[in-house]
Amino acid sequence: MTTAERPAPEGPVRRGVPPRRPREGAVRQAVVRWVPGLVVLVTALVLWGPSLVDTARRADRVDPIARFLLAVAVVVLLSHLLGSLMVRLRQPPVVGEVLGGLLLGPSALGWIWPSGQAWIFSPEVRGGLDLAAQLGLSVFVFLLGCELREVRLRGPVVAAVGGGMVLPFLAGGAIALAAPDVLAGSAGKGWGYPAFFGLALSVTALPVLARTLVDLRMDRTPLGGYALTTAALGDGVAWLALTGILAASAGGGSGKLVSTVGLTLALVAVTVLWVRPALAALIRRSERRSSPERLLLPVLLTGALGYAGLTQLIGLHPAVGAFLFGTVVPHQSSVIERMQQHFQGFTLAVLLPVFFAGVGLKVSIGSLGRDGGHWLVLVVVVLAACVTKLVGAGGAARLAGLGRADAMRFGALMNCRGVTEIVLAGIGWQAHLISTAGLTVLVLMALLTTAMTGPMVLAVRPAPGG
Repeated sequence: MTTAERPAPEGPVRRGVPPRRPREGAVRQAVVRWVPGLVVLVTALVLWGPSLVDTARRADRVDPIARFLLAVAVVVLLSHLLGSLMVRLRQPPVVGEVLGGLLLGPSALGWIWPSGQAWIFSPEVRGGLDLAAQLGLSVFVFLLGCELREVRLRGPVVAAVGGGMVLPFLAGGAIALAAPDVLAGSAGKGWGYPAFFGLALSVTALPVLARTLVDLRMDRTPLGGYALTTAALGDGVAWLALTGILAASAGGGSGKLVSTVGLTLALVAVTVLWVRPALAALIRRSERRSSPERLLLPVLLTGALGYAGLTQLIGLHPAVGAFLFGTVVPHQSSVIERMQQHFQGFTLAVLLPVFFAGVGLKVSIGSLGRDGGHWLVLVVVVLAACVTKLVGAGGAARLAGLGRADAMRFGALMNCRGVTEIVLAGIGWQAHLISTAGLTVLVLMALLTTAMTGPMVLAVRPAPGG
């Protein structure tokens, strides 16, 4: 190769020769691009900044729509920034999103800057956020119901569900009965309160577990498939149990209970006998069209929200109806998979962070107070949640034939509670089954157990290539 044919060196070839500056042109372009806009922004702030500050100080002069949109923008930005940070720390993004909601609530922003928190999240804004949160929750739980479709009942799966739910349920119920002054809400007088708290310790978050398995490169392993199937069936059992608890805990006496149970059974029968085959026929027909999404998208969304409204009228939570409708949506269709991706995009990006913010505005770490007994309850709940999952789910998996290491990993995976726990805790708080302190305990427990899942699995899992 001649000298002319050799590529030019990237750096200096002799000592004393200064390096080239290939980025000078890029810097000049950045200056030309950003400086005019910066000048306009500074000029606008100088001219109209005082008026904007004066308007912000007088809360009654701020348009409620503008304040609501600003609040949503703050929620989405902070949630996704913290979610991205958690991903860099090898944690599920939901941990950061929930932390964002907590930071905007009385536990952080309300404590550091109470006037600013009250201005951003006024009662009108909170009401709007609650309504948007219910919309996002209904769509998200509908998607959870759709995920239940792949479950196949097998002996090891049933054993794992039983072991992973019964022991945490008993431990949670015992803790609830031992600490009613801290955890019980105004409606926590009967058996519904300990049953709900036991159920809260029993759940496993299917969507967060699926993401965790991908991060751990276990999504295509037999153990990963076993964990996903068990979590999906466990979610179905949990929502069914929650339906019974809410029906029994609703006010109105035995007559109201009988009415709620009867209407619920009728809705389930109509859904299975009529709605499910009608949806299957509609999907088969729409697949012959050039744009099936135009028909199916509004039908699925209307069905999910309509069922949510029906169960609210019956006396249950809207999430129960949305989950029920999701379980009967046929899945042997690429069109349905695309529909779910459409729903997931906006729901996970906007509506679910709004729901987390709504929960965070109700959670107050200060509600635990300075009483050491309250903090002891939190420690006991976290320990019980971890130990019972490891012993119950891991022990059942061991008896079902898994090796010792795989059984321990399985128990650690079942300890992932994530968003499902947050949703369940919010429902219990709305039904007055648990207090604000009880909600705080469950949310903190969900964050801690979810953050523990990856490290616990890695502690007994050999490193890739090791």
